[in-house]
Amino acid sequence: MKEVGYYNGKIGPLEEMTVPMQDRALYFGDGIYEATCVANRVPFALDDHLDRMYNSLRLLEIPFHMERDQVKAELQRVIDAAEESPVQFLYWQISRGVCMRNHPFPDPEKVKPSLMIYVKPHTMKSMDKPYKLISMEDIRFKLCNIKTLNLIPSVLANQRAVERGCDEAVLHRGSRVTECAHSNVSIIKDGIFKTHPTDHYILPGITRMHIIQICKDNGIIVDETPFTMAELMDADEIIVSSSTKFCSPACEMNGTPIGGKAPELVKLIQEKYMEKFENETAN
Repeated sequence: MKEVGYYNGKIGPLEEMTVPMQDRALYFGDGIYEATCVANRVPFALDDHLDRMYNSLRLLEIPFHMERDQVKAELQRVIDAAEESPVQFLYWQISRGVCMRNHPFPDPEKVKPSLMIYVKPHTMKSMDKPYKLISMEDIRFKLCNIKTLNLIPSVLANQRAVERGCDEAVLHRGSRVTECAHSNVSIIKDGIFKTHPTDHYILPGITRMHIIQICKDNGIIVDETPFTMAELMDADEIIVSSSTKFCSPACEMNGTPIGGKAPELVKLIQEKYMEKFENETAN
């Protein structure tokens, strides 16, 4: 099977898998998710993703009691059931469970969380192709640090970007840049890597975290403080990062050229990131 699905222990072809109509993910988006790339049947940065997964579950008060090693084993079952592919996309989500629709939490003694997983072949976007961006006011609720299933504002923002022939939408609250529709965004100015702090306005991106460490390991100063749209427009480089596309520079914002002034730093970060990915997913 190229595309494999899993729901609460059952595995099969993704197109044949079903989810109960009363799963709270369907009518409340009551759950969390994670995603990463897989190479050589090895999921990249899995422990980092599991750290964030358990933190999201804690913040949403979802009583998911499966131990980390068992989650790893279930993810690996799905990966191993899929046909080999150079790179695969691994997605998993945990909802509060299956019960009759009602806003309050169900009795945790009667309703257990549901685990859904799928894996499919993945073609990675070339990091050499810069992003074209648009900007939009950030209208999301103030729980952006949780990787929740509630993604409608991000879906709408990304749709506006697609309609304008762009790759991503940069979100801002007033003048303050937060993140993109489904990526983190950071800037480089005068040799300093500047990125939004990990508060409730952004998702603590795994790739963002790795880039910060790469910068520190290679003598690039890191500044985790908010920056404005004006600073972004004036930056030497704008870096868009995510777990499935890694890190790419941006070349345009709302039709205006941006960045392109420190390509050697971008290249260094990209090379070190690919080195990390290849080393950690080697057989």
